[in-house]
Amino acid sequence: MGAKTGILGGSFNPPHLGHLMMAADALELRRLDRVLFVPAATPPHKSRHDGMAAAEHRLAMTRLAIADEPRFEICDDEIRRGGISYTVETLRRLRAARPGDEFFLIIGGDTLRELPTWREIDAILGMCGVITIARPGFNKVMMQPALPPPWPEKLLAGVVTGHPMDISSTDIRARISRGQTIRNLVPEAVAGYIAAQKLYQA
Repeated sequence: MGAKTGILGGSFNPPHLGHLMMAADALELRRLDRVLFVPAATPPHKSRHDGMAAAEHRLAMTRLAIADEPRFEICDDEIRRGGISYTVETLRRLRAARPGDEFFLIIGGDTLRELPTWREIDAILGMCGVITIARPGFNKVMMQPALPPPWPEKLLAGVVTGHPMDISSTDIRARISRGQTIRNLVPEAVAGYIAAQKLYQA
């Protein structure tokens, strides 16, 4: 029997403690064996002008961020492929490489309603489960995605309450550009890398 494997994708620009807590919540609440962090080469839903660090920097920072948790692993498939990163393509490659694994996409509550806009969402939902990490006090009715049955009911059944961590990469980049501290927002190793590489400075 293969591993129960979570997939946490994103730009990780930069990776922060919110990402790590989200992965930890999924790992523990859904009894996963591991979580793959998958930095995107070019995320399809991001603007090219939003201060995106180079792929090699985001990959290096993500490696540093997860180094202390042996159940967290890096997957550089999207960065090695280059171009726009579509989840459906990554899933197909992961399933081919690890045919015995059971896969679960890990997403935030805000992303759940965006799923109908994802490329080949029906294929994605057929290949993996979805674990949605929601804020405490979430409203399932407001979170329901506009998809045909049985997906809304199945997806809402996969919603779990995570730890409240209101941290965003956008805010971190803004703080860096203003010369403000990012302590307690990112792992120390990531903060050191950002400083050494002079990333996100105005």
